[in-house]
Amino acid sequence: MNNKRLSTAGISIMMFLFCIGLGLEDRSAYAAPTLPITSEQEKLTIEVYPQQHRLVVKSQDHTIKVYPVSVGTPLTPTPVGEYRIRSKGKNWGPSFGPRWLGLDVPWGIYGIHGTNKVNSIGQHLSHGCIRMRNQDILKLFDLIPIGTKVTIYGHVLGELLREPRKLAEGDVGVDVLLIQSRLKSAGYFSGSCNGKFRASTTDALKRFQRDHNLIQDGIVSNAVYDKIGLLE
Repeated sequence: MNNKRLSTAGISIMMFLFCIGLGLEDRSAYAAPTLPITSEQEKLTIEVYPQQHRLVVKSQDHTIKVYPVSVGTPLTPTPVGEYRIRSKGKNWGPSFGPRWLGLDVPWGIYGIHGTNKVNSIGQHLSHGCIRMRNQDILKLFDLIPIGTKVTIYGHVLGELLREPRKLAEGDVGVDVLLIQSRLKSAGYFSGSCNGKFRASTTDALKRFQRDHNLIQDGIVSNAVYDKIGLLE
């Protein structure tokens, strides 16, 4: 990457906008919770470490369970950030195993679930969801109530030693949200920073590319990451 590293300067802005975005998402498509929502007094939380392929359940900041998992590929990454369990389901099909814990990611359907591809555990092979062994998701499903906080750790733009993925119309993710927030701050984007790369984001990006003497192709390349201040 021309000896440049990913910058963390935009992460605080991104997370602020991301938290706002969570409140704007239409959640009517999801079934109403049938279990009690967690209260502030309940301290059961989930932490996911994609690079270690590890899911940790904590209570009062003490680790009580650790499970191996499979996570997304570099092109379909597991979304970094802080979420909540918004739904629970059973028997979505063989690919999802016996149980599903849905996350409130605003730009798509992501969750923690079982799998019929047990050899994928411990690898980056999912489409962004967090896969568990079926016997493990059965235990987690019974343990975790709706409303539980789930924190997925990692860099917004991917692994620090790997080039960030190229983005184009149709892509979704926290990296898209970060690009939208940068374009908005620069006065090019007037839409909602929602992590969904749609036509309005493409138009804003092309105007940015034009004004910075870049190829006006609507693709977020390394040159765009550099000009927009996300490489250093």
